[in-house]
Amino acid sequence: MKSVSGYVWAILILLIAWQVGAWWAGEAILASPSTVIVKLFSEAHTGRFWRHLGASSFRIFAALLISFVTAVPVGLALGSSRRADRFARPLIYLTYPVPKIVLLPIVLLIFGIGDAGKIAMLWIILFFQLLITTRDAARAVSRAARYSLYSLGGTRLQLFRHVIWPSCLPAVFTALRIASGTVVAVLFFVESIGTRYGMGSYILDAWGRSDIPQIYVGIVVLALVGVLLYETFDVLERLFCRWNQL
Repeated sequence: MKSVSGYVWAILILLIAWQVGAWWAGEAILASPSTVIVKLFSEAHTGRFWRHLGASSFRIFAALLISFVTAVPVGLALGSSRRADRFARPLIYLTYPVPKIVLLPIVLLIFGIGDAGKIAMLWIILFFQLLITTRDAARAVSRAARYSLYSLGGTRLQLFRHVIWPSCLPAVFTALRIASGTVVAVLFFVESIGTRYGMGSYILDAWGRSDIPQIYVGIVVLALVGVLLYETFDVLERLFCRWNQL
């Protein structure tokens, strides 16, 4: 209930600030909340709007899923093995600082301008966020915890299952929450090139037609997708990391 009431107050404050900004800038620049809400309900009755949202949702969830199943196991392996980490560390340190979005033209040349290219671009960006967070969390597991399990006759597999993985899981969910904001932000860029359906294309189409309310509908919808992802990972963390809840 506290979370719900907090969201209610936050929404009210944002709506008030938004309305004040609309009065100051004018509807031609900043559509008022009421105008955008009316436009949103109007758009929600069209199949075109849901095709845009469905295309974006598919790309987001596919990129998050692929990133999770590829980055997290690698991060756990590197964090659990000093030898593997020493081997991979220079490669990670050389490639991580590179702004991945500049690789978009190359990625699209390799994978095409369809869903595969856009998902690949999102995956490249999310992969490093999940990889580094998971690796650091695995490295942070204390030697005392490792040796305690070994002293009880535990195997390496049991160490991973009962010590390393539970210890890393909260950090993995934190990385996923951060990634939820990143993937929505980058989505707009990847959907601005050769895209027929997607919220990025939806916003650019509205911009080209000077449909100001539709632009803000797209922005609001992307923001809601980000909030939904963030809250979903928060709920999953409370569900699977009950031992870590205060």
